[in-house]
Amino acid sequence: QVQLVESGGGLVQAGGSLRLSCAASGRTFSNYHIGWFRQAPGKEREFVATITWSGSATDYADSVKGRFTISRDNAKNTVYLQMNSLKPEDTAVYSCAARRTTLSNFAYWGQGTQVTVSS
Repeated sequence: QVQLVESGGGLVQAGGSLRLSCAASGRTFSNYHIGWFRQAPGKEREFVATITWSGSATDYADSVKGRFTISRDNAKNTVYLQMNSLKPEDTAVYSCAARRTTLSNFAYWGQGTQVTVSS
């Protein structure tokens, strides 16, 4: 079992930045690949970014490429999502999730943190 807790959300103006954190506890965090997802009101949850257990590979949704950066510090059991040049359409609840392999489903989820970008 892996417990995930997100933090760092808030209200920011368009063009601003936020850094989200996903802190993990429980089983060995460094064994898990981590993903960030978001869900806006009335919309389906969508993939944002993912990072492998070692941090050697990352992937991003086209909508955030060049603006968001995912990283991890396994010594701190934490994954980060640096979000720059934020747009109103980035407004959503952001959640992190963990999976054991790149082919498995994300089995563990955090409760989410709200990000609101004003125009």
